[in-house]
Amino acid sequence: MNNKEKSKIIIKILNKTYPKVPIPLNYKNTFTLLISVLLSAQCTDVNVNNVTKKIYPKYNKPVHFVKLGRKRIEKLIKKIGIFRVKAKSIFYLSKTLIEKYNGKVPSTYEELEQLPGVGHKTAGVVMSQGFGYPAFPVDTHIHRLAQRWGLTNGKNVLQTEKDLKTIFPKRHWNRLHLQIIWYGREYCKARDCYGITCKICKSCYPNRKKKPLKTQKA
Repeated sequence: MNNKEKSKIIIKILNKTYPKVPIPLNYKNTFTLLISVLLSAQCTDVNVNNVTKKIYPKYNKPVHFVKLGRKRIEKLIKKIGIFRVKAKSIFYLSKTLIEKYNGKVPSTYEELEQLPGVGHKTAGVVMSQGFGYPAFPVDTHIHRLAQRWGLTNGKNVLQTEKDLKTIFPKRHWNRLHLQIIWYGREYCKARDCYGITCKICKSCYPNRKKKPLKTQKA
């Protein structure tokens, strides 16, 4: 079975499993989406949502975080991993948006990736969910599943993103990104499926049977 054949099976299963795709992170506007994605690095979406639900009703614009300052931002997000580093990024990111973009979040990869604390994956999520631009953000979980499903050789997340964009039609990218995240959490878990029990793994690799597949970290 080649990748094009596998892609059709994967899309069919994911569309049936998730006809409506929930957004994992809660946010009020494009700016708070950017902040939430930044906060989600090395942290669960649930934890991020629990923290931001107390922040966003009052603080949801770059000017708010600049006025708060780094130390007060640290106190607000202290329950999140590496909160001091993230607080620094949020403060300087907000400052840059005010000084350079009139308080607006820019809508290109190049501009987003120049913001403090914003990498390619974070930029991709904002481009996809914030601006509706066709993007296929790849985190470590999608990277693992892409390897497990034989869609990439898995050297790094950038290579995986490039491979997935080649395999799947552009019109499916934004939806697939979210569907794969949810599917990995519920059905193709790192320490549960091992490439042999979920519907996608069994459909794409019926002969794998009881031989667990080891995947490489990004």
